[in-house]
Amino acid sequence: MLSNRNYNNDLSIVQRNVMDHILKVAEKLGIPEDSLELYGKYIAKIPLQLIDADKVDQSKLVLVTAMTPTPAGEGKTTVSIGLSDGLNKIGVKSTVVLREPSLGPVFGMKGGAAGGGHSQVVPMEDINLHFTGDFAAVEKSNNLLASLIDNNIQSKTGNLELDPRTVEWKRVMDMNDRALRSVVTGMGGKTGGIMRETGFNITAASEIMAILCLCEGLDDLKKKIGNIYVGDTYGGEAVFARDLRAEGAMTALLKNAIKPNLVQTLEANPAIIHGGPFANIAQGTNSVIATKMGMTFSDYVVTEAGFGADLGAEKFMNIKCGYSGLTPHCIVLVATVRALKYHGGKDREHLHLPDVHALEKGLPNLDKHIENIRAFHVPGVVAINKFPGDTVEEIERVKEFCSSLGIKAVVSEGWEKGGAGAVGLARAVLKVGNKFSGRYQPLYDWGESIPEKVEKIAKKIYGASQVEFLPRAKQNLRKIARIGMSDKPVCMAKTQNSLSDDPKWLGKPENFTLTVREIEIAAGAGFVVPITANMMRMPGLPPRPSAEEIDIDNEGKITGLS
Repeated sequence: MLSNRNYNNDLSIVQRNVMDHILKVAEKLGIPEDSLELYGKYIAKIPLQLIDADKVDQSKLVLVTAMTPTPAGEGKTTVSIGLSDGLNKIGVKSTVVLREPSLGPVFGMKGGAAGGGHSQVVPMEDINLHFTGDFAAVEKSNNLLASLIDNNIQSKTGNLELDPRTVEWKRVMDMNDRALRSVVTGMGGKTGGIMRETGFNITAASEIMAILCLCEGLDDLKKKIGNIYVGDTYGGEAVFARDLRAEGAMTALLKNAIKPNLVQTLEANPAIIHGGPFANIAQGTNSVIATKMGMTFSDYVVTEAGFGADLGAEKFMNIKCGYSGLTPHCIVLVATVRALKYHGGKDREHLHLPDVHALEKGLPNLDKHIENIRAFHVPGVVAINKFPGDTVEEIERVKEFCSSLGIKAVVSEGWEKGGAGAVGLARAVLKVGNKFSGRYQPLYDWGESIPEKVEKIAKKIYGASQVEFLPRAKQNLRKIARIGMSDKPVCMAKTQNSLSDDPKWLGKPENFTLTVREIEIAAGAGFVVPITANMMRMPGLPPRPSAEEIDIDNEGKITGLS
């Protein structure tokens, strides 16, 4: 979502658009009509059995990431959609594969996640509001386990002697609601269950969402859900979801959610949208299944990873690619003139004003992210996502800077012009992607210790000089070793607003100490989650939430959604 645009409102552009029937979109990909599960005229789910491993190996994958964003975001989704439309415009069969939006940001500050301007996926209103119910299914599956846990603690039949003080599994809901971060359940006497402290996470942060986006099929999904760590018995033995016989019912709730969703761009090109983990508190990428489905039917797949290259891209490479065997053939790093000025010290209210001096002061942030994508040994292109008010002088300065670092920078005007505005970027990506036939290089070896893996990310990607593990994190490390999770990748929970763990430290922080407060165990997803500084997994609403501007009239027409 891009703010401060002086052109047509995103929603009004969508509402003037005439969509193709989803069967026509599927025909472009070569998906048989009788294979689709239709959700009306413009949305369909695709069955998993259509994935073809040989075709996946022949396809090219493009990862879109970004420099450290301003609070409003720098338009990765918009660039991704525009790039895929641009590739199709020059005769390359391309599909954009994205995450599903969470209602938290939709009604909070950041808005929806369907792109912007003339580079959007449609039907935008449906995609941003409930869509096909995948988030609801994840929520129900997550909360079923929470209910089974509390029931087992109270029940005399089949009681596992689970110590309530060790249970870390929380309930979830797809809304920003800070009041639910910490709660006490079981109040109300004997009929209310066993009283204990717990809380809520946002649905996108649920381990079920992470598992859904890393699994390869229903059997794998069920196995991963069974591996979810719940807590310990009074005797100190680990308890997993399979011990509660929870995995069958939890998987049954996800029988449709596991199937990726087919929609279209404003230019009627195919788009697959599936899963939605946040990148600051989860792995931040769409599902492995959706990516492989797109690669089965396209020569090029464009996908994105949340926030900056320090978060989504790092996790895409070290976790998603590590488990799936995928590798990007080109990484697109989105930069904006306004974000560079923001990191150069210019206040948010005046980012639209020309200021080459502030831009130059912000270039070290872009420099660091170029270094970050190169750490994985995959070639890259910088996409300058153009905003109204960006001057020729400012844009040329960014191009010169990138050229001095040996990376090509191309202006992307997908917001204003759709695919036509991203043709230059498409050609640059095609040139790079067609030449690269190697594989990415992971940042760390999974066999290294958890502290070693955290330190490599902190030092090589964030720029920290050292890492401090607080007492609770050290306790967690002992538990991780006890249940056999030390050889898993790490999924860092860190602010998206800075390369450091201090959201106010802009630019290119150096010589700082990264603080790991605690480490959560996601045994089902297959990683551990080091939580830095004051990171929370249930966001709150801003003083003026976007929900205040959203409305619907008697004809069902929605306004205020972006």
